[in-house]
Amino acid sequence: MDVESVRSYCRSLPHTTEQVQWGSDLVFKVGGKMYAVLPLEPAPNWMSFKCSDEEFASLIEQPGVIPAPYLARAKWVALQTAAALPLAEVKRLLRRAHDLVLARLPKRTQLALGGTGKTKGRKAPARLGRKAPSDS
Repeated sequence: MDVESVRSYCRSLPHTTEQVQWGSDLVFKVGGKMYAVLPLEPAPNWMSFKCSDEEFASLIEQPGVIPAPYLARAKWVALQTAAALPLAEVKRLLRRAHDLVLARLPKRTQLALGGTGKTKGRKAPARLGRKAPSDS
């Protein structure tokens, strides 16, 4: 998988934007939050992306996959080469990264992007200071 293939795939995901940041890194975002980074110039790592806690633990056990510098605490991994994982797996993980970030966006942002505002698997925070309507 090359830079143009990654770029084309990420741009096919709903509401993805891209921008060059930090000089020469192509950053893919959804709702203003990044989910993947691809260096455009030679770098120690080929690509980095967000993953779930479980995926993070299993991915960093594989050769060619390491905790992403500066982002590992947020459960990001880095692929050291384009051949570190099979193409189908990279696409699945990029889609998962996109979906993870989208699900963590504020409901208002999700609605603005055309989503339902529902967060799968996350309980909405309780609102303080509001009482439920009484039956009296």
